[in-house]
Amino acid sequence: MRGRVTGQAMELLGSGASRISVSRLFLSTPAKAAAPLSDRRFRSTSSMSSYTELARERSKTVTSFYNQSAIDASAEKPSVRLTPATMLYAGKSPDGQHVLSSASYLHKELPVRIAHRIKGFRSLPFIIGCNPTILQVHELYIRAYHMLSDFPAIKDQETEARYSKLVKQLLDDHKDVVTMLAEGFRECRKHIMPDFVGIICRRLSPKKIIEKWVDFARRLCEHQYGNSPRVRINGHVAARFPFIPLPLDYILPELLKNAMRATMESHLDTPYNVPDIVVTIANNDTDFVIRISDRGSGIPHSILDQVMDYHFSTAEQSAQDPRMSNLFNNITNSGPQSGPMHGFGFGLPTSRAYAEYLGGSLAIQSMQGIGTDVYLRLRHIDGKGESFRV
Repeated sequence: MRGRVTGQAMELLGSGASRISVSRLFLSTPAKAAAPLSDRRFRSTSSMSSYTELARERSKTVTSFYNQSAIDASAEKPSVRLTPATMLYAGKSPDGQHVLSSASYLHKELPVRIAHRIKGFRSLPFIIGCNPTILQVHELYIRAYHMLSDFPAIKDQETEARYSKLVKQLLDDHKDVVTMLAEGFRECRKHIMPDFVGIICRRLSPKKIIEKWVDFARRLCEHQYGNSPRVRINGHVAARFPFIPLPLDYILPELLKNAMRATMESHLDTPYNVPDIVVTIANNDTDFVIRISDRGSGIPHSILDQVMDYHFSTAEQSAQDPRMSNLFNNITNSGPQSGPMHGFGFGLPTSRAYAEYLGGSLAIQSMQGIGTDVYLRLRHIDGKGESFRV
């Protein structure tokens, strides 16, 4: 049995699918992976007198855990590949010497191949290498490297038996590593999508990003008011161009929530019969414009000049409406100063700051008694015209 375990590991390493076979060998739990090293390092901090020194020592421990000279040295060594013919003619010796030879080969070869895999983890893009699942596998490889590297030279049957037991344990522990890696890379997919260059989407669809935030805002609105207005999107709905989606991911939900809130609160007597919100996309060679039109009775003249001021909010005014008090208390269970559809007066001014930083603008046209049109205008970044700098 012991010889077979060592032999199976040798055959795995000797097969053509070396990446899969090596990756099937080495894993255990991440907590156990880091604990032994950390424990050894932290014993020397018991005499430190300040928190700063302790924090510095911990930082050194983390750094040294992921950057170890022994692993670097092993990663520079070439792996010794076995051909099927080599394994075939190795045969079996009557005295069992072939078992010791196989174990000795593994003892030298496994740390080298694990170090190659660790080197691969280190070369991943930062945002992928920091993914918790990917990082967990990385740490487990480091642990496996030390477990196998620290094992004494195999010179007799007793040592070979202990080594076989270790390899078998690692084989059993590592059975989920392929699934873990698949999960980790799936979580990182949005960071390595072919349509993205860093944070820039090369073919951003305004329509799709608007639809995403319409769904989000409608869910909040239905939770707050029991219903939500429909949203119709028209204009250049097929437009695609390079742009950074992150600012839109902040601005659009703010504007849509405002439009929905105004629509619902101006039709409290008929909450299930409210006018639609219309979003229009206009694209040209210089910039693109997103107009959000609601029929929420517009912004009163008395506060029109204040809506772009930080800390200005109409949440308290809404809460004072007796028709709204039951909604705030019974549905959202929130106080009158904040809620899912309104906050502390930062949404619009921050959205305008984003738009202006990106070389665009955010303008409001209100028709009191009818509704409000909000115009978000942003410059293209394709290099054809003047653009913003970061």
